[in-house]
Order: sequence, then C-alpha cells, then structure tokens
Amino acid sequence: MNSAYIASILNSTLRSTTPILLAALGSAICSRVGVFNIALEAQMLIACFFSIAVNYTTGSVLLSVAAGVLSGALVGLVVAVLQVKYRAADMVIGTSLNLLVQGGTTFLLYLLFGLRGVLNDPKLVSLTKINLPLIRDIPFLGRALENLTILDYLCYFIAAALFVYLFKTVSGYRTLSVGINKAAAESLGTKATRIQMRMVVLSGALCGLGGTALSMGQVIMFTENMTSGRGFIAMAAASLGMSHPLLTILSSLFFGLCQGVGLALQTVIKSQLTMTLPYIATIVALVVFSRRGSGTKKKSLPKA
Repeated sequence: MNSAYIASILNSTLRSTTPILLAALGSAICSRVGVFNIALEAQMLIACFFSIAVNYTTGSVLLSVAAGVLSGALVGLVVAVLQVKYRAADMVIGTSLNLLVQGGTTFLLYLLFGLRGVLNDPKLVSLTKINLPLIRDIPFLGRALENLTILDYLCYFIAAALFVYLFKTVSGYRTLSVGINKAAAESLGTKATRIQMRMVVLSGALCGLGGTALSMGQVIMFTENMTSGRGFIAMAAASLGMSHPLLTILSSLFFGLCQGVGLALQTVIKSQLTMTLPYIATIVALVVFSRRGSGTKKKSLPKA
C-alpha cells in the first residue's frame, strides 16, 4: 500500500462523505427542534431523480441542482405539515414517504423516459470538478483532492454556517429552545411550530442537495433506489455527532471512510461483501454509542 493508493482512498472518502454529511445535517437540525424525521431517504431519492430528469431535459447544471433542492424541500414540507402541524405519527409518515418515493421514482422513470432501472445518457452534465491551482501540483494532497465538485467543498461551509447560526445568534438560540422545551419557548412568545416546520423544510433542502451530489457528482446517472440506505446512515451520523454540526462532520467522515475503503477493497474482495461495510459500521457505531450513552446515564444517577 503506497501513498498514491492511500490518497485515492481519501479522495473516495471525501466524495462518499458529501451526500451523507448533507443529509446528516438535515437530520441534526430536525433533532435540534424536537422532530424525528426518518424521511431522509425519500428526500434524497426524489432529489436524485429530479436532478437527473431536469439535467437530461435541459442540460443545465444550475437548474438540475435547483430541481434537486426544491424536490427534497417539497417532501420536507409534507413531513412538516403532517408531523408538526397535524401531529401524525412520525414512524408512519416517514416510512410511508420512503416507500412512496421509492415506488414513485420507479414509476416516473418508466412513464417519462420509458426506462426501467437506470437513466444514463452521454449528454448528462456533471457538477463542475474543481482542481485547486496550487494544491493540485502537490503529489499526495493533489491526488486526495482531485476532481472534487463544488458540493464536496460546500457541505463543510454549510456545516460551519449551521453551527454559527444555532450557537452564535439570537435566532439560533430560539430555535434550540424549541427542541429543549417547546411549551416554555411558546410561553415566551416564540412561534415554535413555525420554527419546527421551517427546520424540517430546510432539512429536506439539505437532503435534496445531498441527493443531487449523489446523482451528479462522480457518477452521472439515476438508478432505482439509488440512495441505498444513505438516509438511514445519515441519521446514524447525526446521532453519533450528537446533532452538533461540527461533530456531525467527523461522524460523516467515518461513514464516508467506510464506503471509500469498501470501494478500494472491491479489487481484492467480492463487491457483495465490500458493499456491506458501511452498514456493518453503522450498526457497530450505534451499538457502541448507545452503550456509552447508557453508561453515562448510570454514572450520573444520584446515590440513594
């Protein structure tokens, strides 16, 4: 294993992290306002479809990204109305939307394009690849950051912006207060329900951006069930990051590394086995996190 091989794994890690991180940030802000949103998979998958559909029709990267973000935000709006405003069961709504979007995108793929399984065409335009002028000439670092898209960089700025908003602004403190105690926040005049709905719609937009990065990043195509559980991996990343934007970066990088290593190992191990690595890592990480959490709670209990 030489430095070039390690650099290629890091490059794959960064590319794999982007959709997970964006969706994990969406999950984190929902948790911060007390909303359990499990429709991340639906929000990502519908963005994958519509970003590629608009790309195929118009050839415009900007319109494709906008379509992905808006479609994800639309599903987020449905979640906000049903779960927050009308207080429907979160598991029922999330599961129903995940199944509906999975079947709906398959149906639309056949209805609009007469295709089954995959939409792939040479005229599809990918997100612009960025090779930084000075860094690209550095052997190891240049390979690690080679051909990353603007979303691969933007996701970290979004995480930093969310951190500043939530923990450094008055509006952010009001948002956090809704998740801590909604009734108390409302008693002080905060429009808690409106804030929750806004954050859920923002979560949908972030997931939509993640879905767009997945379908228009390094691989420019749409396939049925393209997200393959990344929405649930993003939920795990948000949990491991304790719904903190900066810690969520680290947890998302961990899952991105698992995917990057899995891709690298496909040359020596059957792909059916390497593809399971991120999901095994998700289960193990959640078990470890839950055990640490329960241990901390036991230590904090006062003695009788």
